Amino acid sequence: MEEVSEVIKVPAGDQQNVFGQFDSHIKKLERQLQVSIVDRNGEIRISGSQSCVRKAKAVLNELAELSKRGNVIQEQNVDYAITMSMEENEEVLLEIDKELICHTITGKPVKPKTLGQKQYVEAIRDNMIVFGLGPAGTGKTYLAMAMAITAFKNQEVERIILTRPAIEAGEKLGFLPGDLQSKVDPYLRPLYDALYQIMGAESFTRNMEKGLIEVAPLAYMRGRTLDNAYIILDEAQNTTPAQMKMFLTRIGFGSKVIVTGDGSQKDLAPGAVSGLDVAIRVLRGIEGIAFCKMSSKDVVRHPLVQKIVKAYESYEAKENNDTKHRGRNTIYGKK
Repeated sequence: MEEVSEVIKVPAGDQQNVFGQFDSHIKKLERQLQVSIVDRNGEIRISGSQSCVRKAKAVLNELAELSKRGNVIQEQNVDYAITMSMEENEEVLLEIDKELICHTITGKPVKPKTLGQKQYVEAIRDNMIVFGLGPAGTGKTYLAMAMAITAFKNQEVERIILTRPAIEAGEKLGFLPGDLQSKVDPYLRPLYDALYQIMGAESFTRNMEKGLIEVAPLAYMRGRTLDNAYIILDEAQNTTPAQMKMFLTRIGFGSKVIVTGDGSQKDLAPGAVSGLDVAIRVLRGIEGIAFCKMSSKDVVRHPLVQKIVKAYESYEAKENNDTKHRGRNTIYGKK
């Protein structure tokens, strides 16, 4: 295959950001796209097959533009840009980067980082109820929290209500000391973490004391009508069908609801039906309700988390296929 070369220029102030520490981003680009990248006095020469050079050039131009906009280029940005270039879906990162939700207490911008996350944020803006589905690390809860806090600060809603079922992740916590809040805090800690990071501990505490922010187990939602509120139900895969129906029928006027869950991480008793699975089947097609399914491509934690999610997805798909195959053999009298 004929080798070609192309030269692009990356501003000196952006080179370190684009190249990564010890040129880690460039080395990954060379490895994944099978090209050679050499820097000579600010000119970046890319060599390889025509198709690979074109993709690498597009990725580098994207990363350089992201850097010019003030973003710190992370490994996840590089991985996602490479993935999108392989799917012939270039400049997606630049479109996603325009979608600013808010800033954290330290001034860091909160933005979607993948196409799936962008579609999730758009669905939240356009619908009254949104189901955010997908594996760990896809930003389901964090983006929902960012949208809720933004709406609260803009006085679009009067309060924020955060809830999740109080179910242990495979282990018993025993009889915890303290008052009710102390007993349920371990279950709700992920929600607190996001609130502290985006809103700040002082602002959160002040608004919580006023009753404008409420964090409570799902069981405490029964019998209430929630008007003018931003309501987030986290870990919805651990609800029962009755709990999910109870929760969804609490919604009042002027409210917005986000339900997040990962169907692959259920902590329900063996054989128990998940309320999230039932809701997905029952509510599809209803206007004003959106379902956003994210995948391992949308994982924005450490790149190793993405590999772990992919490995489990492949393993579970194989197990399901093997189970179906054994079932068919049993039907036809084979062993």
